[in-house]
Amino acid sequence: MIVSANELKIKGVSFIDKLLKKYNEIFITFRGKKKFVVLSIDEYEKLKEAELEKIIRQAENDYTSGKVIKETADEHFKRLGI
Repeated sequence: MIVSANELKIKGVSFIDKLLKKYNEIFITFRGKKKFVVLSIDEYEKLKEAELEKIIRQAENDYTSGKVIKETADEHFKRLGI
């Protein structure tokens, strides 16, 4: 669903709440171009969870393929220049 910023301004947040009951996401346009996306908290949390799962899988793949550096915290900070 696409809503203009002006329409949001006129109709308010309750309008967005109503739309979110029908659509998973709402695009807010500004001067005719998509500028923002509004999601319900549930949809947002699903996306964040999927993102975290992807990061964990990548870390596991890096570990099993040997793409890791084993070092102490001090060695790590020194390597990072901290």
